[in-house]
Amino acid sequence: MKDVAVIVAHPDDEVLGFGGVMRRHSDAGHHVAVLILATGVAARIADPARVPAGALAALRTEAQRANAELGTARLEFADFPDNRMDAVPLLDVVKRIEAFVQEHRPTIVYTHHDGDLNVDHGIVARAVLTACRPLPGASVNRIYAGEVLSATEYGPTDRRFVPTSFVDIAGSLEAKCRALACYASELRGYPHPRSIETIRHLALLRGSECGYAAAEAFRVIRERRPEA
Repeated sequence: MKDVAVIVAHPDDEVLGFGGVMRRHSDAGHHVAVLILATGVAARIADPARVPAGALAALRTEAQRANAELGTARLEFADFPDNRMDAVPLLDVVKRIEAFVQEHRPTIVYTHHDGDLNVDHGIVARAVLTACRPLPGASVNRIYAGEVLSATEYGPTDRRFVPTSFVDIAGSLEAKCRALACYASELRGYPHPRSIETIRHLALLRGSECGYAAAEAFRVIRERRPEA
């Protein structure tokens, strides 16, 4: 059985970037563990040092409902500052990811594209590469970077997301959309990129690029092949 980890910065990143493939993994009987590193709410509050407990609890309840739709076996939260992870020593982020990886021993890891506009996404991408470096005895054989709408498409032109891997999500697109609908506080109306309509459009576009009815696209960041 494959063990899979999805390591992202904010609540809803896991659904936007990886909801279809997460549902596919869980349907196949794979253990899917998700780590969300930043609170996801402080950037919208006048005083980031005083995040209302109710706002954080409500967002995490949405995350739990969304991940239940996708069959996530384990959902964990850290408390790094929202959109301020550049103020945190990178080593602190790496150590939190290392602990998560050591506990769950995933063979496949999904995370952010390091060229995203969002500062937290870039830091998480770098920290994942460090935490999952291929030392003797390491469990991780594949690391994939995905695209998170409202961040990836706005990145610098010289660091654009160019996919090298596609997964057929025609059978899991509806589950992805239901999971995204659980994030009522994060959704926006079309044509905002963080809308269900746009998520559908992206899945259709990525599918057309690889001959599927719908797809999620990834970049292969690292791959080890212990099998023939």
